[in-house]
Amino acid sequence: MRRINLKKASVARSDTIRHINRQIVLNYVRERSPISRAAISHETELQRSTVSLIVDELKDQGLIEEIEGESTGGRPPTLLRLRAAGPIALGVDVGTKQTMLATCDLAGRLIDRGSFKTLPDADATVEKIIECAGRMITKGRGVEAIGVSVPGLVEPERGNVIFIPHYRWRDWDVAKRLKQATGLPVRIDNDANAAALAELWFGRPEIREVRDFVMVLVEEGLGTGLVFDGQVYHGDSGAAGEFGHMTIGEGAPVTCAAGNRECWEAFASERAAVARYAKLSRREEGATFSRLVDAALGGEEAGRAALVETGRYLGVGISNIIKGLSPEAVIVGGEIARAWSLISHELVKAVEAYSLCRGMKSARIIPSTLGETPRLMGALSLVLSSKFAAVTTA
Repeated sequence: MRRINLKKASVARSDTIRHINRQIVLNYVRERSPISRAAISHETELQRSTVSLIVDELKDQGLIEEIEGESTGGRPPTLLRLRAAGPIALGVDVGTKQTMLATCDLAGRLIDRGSFKTLPDADATVEKIIECAGRMITKGRGVEAIGVSVPGLVEPERGNVIFIPHYRWRDWDVAKRLKQATGLPVRIDNDANAAALAELWFGRPEIREVRDFVMVLVEEGLGTGLVFDGQVYHGDSGAAGEFGHMTIGEGAPVTCAAGNRECWEAFASERAAVARYAKLSRREEGATFSRLVDAALGGEEAGRAALVETGRYLGVGISNIIKGLSPEAVIVGGEIARAWSLISHELVKAVEAYSLCRGMKSARIIPSTLGETPRLMGALSLVLSSKFAAVTTA
């Protein structure tokens, strides 16, 4: 049972019921497109007249459109789908190496993309984001809001970036300045949380239907996004999910963002894998994680060994998360998902070895379905999810 939060609760007025029904119909169109009014009425048990009124409203708002279905001998049926005529959201993914921007339509299909090398100066990076965003908004004509994902601590409700460890940026006002420059609403979150949101809304059906999962985002650092009952959990100050800094051992190959060699991040991040590879291959210069994955997939033994060891430490950390949270699934994202065929066995083996009770049903562990851009899709999802999310009354 979910306890009602009296500080945030709103009583269910007639407009609340109408909004709930509207969101249900919109999500049926999103998930089952193309679909007829009759099918929506049958599935939801809403009256045909109610469905038609909602459909007309959604059409007027430019969210859905009618298309002609295939005839089975009589008059072709009129079906509904999301309107995909032009961009509706702009996503900005601030990475430790490069910042990516993209616009997308209501269905999450990318329309325009751009990127630049992330600058070490916080103000210079904001100015560059504003410059690139301005061009894409002007070109797109239809962008309604901007989503921003960042590799650090964020207070999403206030739009405040508390700290980005890689650059030591504190109290970064990127959301405020971007809103002032564009006049558009700006939503911002930690990159792992954003990636989890993207999996929830735009992952494969078998992931979208999971209500409780943990997203493990493996990059320069290591972050986790928590999804409970179909929504991202932020915690009291927005800092929930910092499992990358839980202690799992000693003497890691690199230090974590906080300078420690005991953290999960120090054992299982991209930097840790690269450090292992450099030591095994004796190539101290020019080693990058992308090249490491390429080498390993090409059969190079040093690359394979470095990734397998990193996979084992990923499994150790994931086993602790499973013991503490008991999620239905754990999703591993980042470029390491490209090497899933190499690391999955050792990763799952470690999870089983450190499980609380062998033989007990454990969480499914699966690679991200968002390819190499989970953070960018996450930034876009910060905007798109608000279009489809259910109303909250408690």
